[in-house]
Amino acid sequence: MKTFLILGAGTAGSLMAREMSRKLDMNEWKVILVDKDDNHWYQPGYLFLPFGIYKPQDVVKPKHKFIPRNVDFIISDIELIEPDKNSVTLAKDKKVIQYDYLVIATGADIHPEETEGLKNGGWRHNIFDFYTADGAAALGDFMKKWEGGRLVVNVVENPIKCPVAPLEFLLLADWFFSKRGMRNKVELVYATPLSEAFTKPTSAKALGVLLDQRGISLETDFYAGSVDSTNNKLISYDEREVPYDLLVSIPTNMGAPVIKKSGMGDNLNFVPTNKETLQSDNWQNVWVLGDAANIPASKAGSVVHFEMETAVANILAHIAGKEMTHKFDGHSLCFIESGYNKAVMIDFSYEQEPIYGTYPFPVVGPLSLLKETTFNHWGKMGFRIMYYDMMLKGIPVPLPSKFSMAGKIRK
Repeated sequence: MKTFLILGAGTAGSLMAREMSRKLDMNEWKVILVDKDDNHWYQPGYLFLPFGIYKPQDVVKPKHKFIPRNVDFIISDIELIEPDKNSVTLAKDKKVIQYDYLVIATGADIHPEETEGLKNGGWRHNIFDFYTADGAAALGDFMKKWEGGRLVVNVVENPIKCPVAPLEFLLLADWFFSKRGMRNKVELVYATPLSEAFTKPTSAKALGVLLDQRGISLETDFYAGSVDSTNNKLISYDEREVPYDLLVSIPTNMGAPVIKKSGMGDNLNFVPTNKETLQSDNWQNVWVLGDAANIPASKAGSVVHFEMETAVANILAHIAGKEMTHKFDGHSLCFIESGYNKAVMIDFSYEQEPIYGTYPFPVVGPLSLLKETTFNHWGKMGFRIMYYDMMLKGIPVPLPSKFSMAGKIRK
C-alpha cells in the first residue's frame, strides 16, 4: 500500500485530499491528511469581523465535515519533515509516517514579533491585526467604542495573504465611520512598502483614485522598522515617523515554523516551488500549494482553486511516469470590498496585470473589472456560501482555471 500524505487541511489540503481520494486507486493507495485542529476558518471573512458584518461563528466550520470518509484525517501538530527520508514525524505520540508522495499545504501566518516594538505595550490595546479571527474580533470591540483620531493601516512587508485586504479595510472603515456619523473625526492613512496603492499600474491608478475620493492618505515606500507604542509612532527604517491613535498592522507573513525546522524553506519559511508545475524545486515527489509556496502568485483562496487542476494533473502524470504537461499561469481573482454595498473586482495572472472589462463573460459579465458595482459586492458576499457549500464539498465551481483575455479591454 502506497501513501499519499497531505500536510494542512485548509483550502489547498482539503481540496487535494478530495481530488486524490477520487482519482487514485484506493486499493493501492491510502490518503492521509494532517492538521493541528478541526477548525476550518473562512479567512476572507476575517475582514468583515471588525465591522460587525460577520460574527466569528459565520467564518468557521469543522474540517472533518469536508473530508471524504476514505481519507485518514489525523489531528496533530507536525514535528518534522524529512524529505530525503520520505518521512514526517507528528507531535502526537511522535508517530512517523512514511510517504510516497507529499503535498505541503501548511499555509502562512502573521509574526508581529518580527517587528521591534509591535507587540510591546500597545498590542491588542490600540494596535491590532485582522489577519486572525481573535485579532479581528478584538479590533471590532475596540472600534465600537473608539471616539476617533488617526487610524493607520500598515503592511510591514510583502508578501502577505490577500494583498488587497488592507485596501479593503480602509474602504470599509470609511463606510463604517460614515454610518456612525463620525467620519470627520477619523483620519485614515495607508502606510505601505509599495510605491503606489497596488503593485500593477492600471489597478494602482484605479484604486488610487478610489482612495482619493474617500479621503484616504497614502504613505508610500514605507518600510516599517519599529513601533514606539509609548508615543504612538510607527517608524520606518529610514527614520520616517507616522503617528497613530489606532494602528492596524499587517505583520510579517511567514510560512509554518516546521518548514524552517525541516530546512525546506526560504528566509520567510516559504517552500521554493516551480511556479508552473507546483512541484518542489528540491524534491520530485513533493508538491507545494497555496500560501506555503514561494511562487509569485497572490496568496489568496482563488489561487488555490485555480492551482488545483494543474497540481492534480501533474501529480498523476508523475506517478504514472509520464511528462508533466500542465502549467499554472498564476491566475488570481480578487474582490475588493469598498463599502456602501459595492466592490471592485480584479482578474490577473503571472503575465497579465489587472485591466478593465467584464468577467467571466464578454459584455454581459455580470461582474465588472476595476469598477465599483453592487453586483460585485454580492459576488463577494456570496462567495462564502460557494466556498463552504460547493468548493469544499467537491461540487464543481464554474470558474475556468486558466486566465483568459475574454471580456478584457486593453487601454
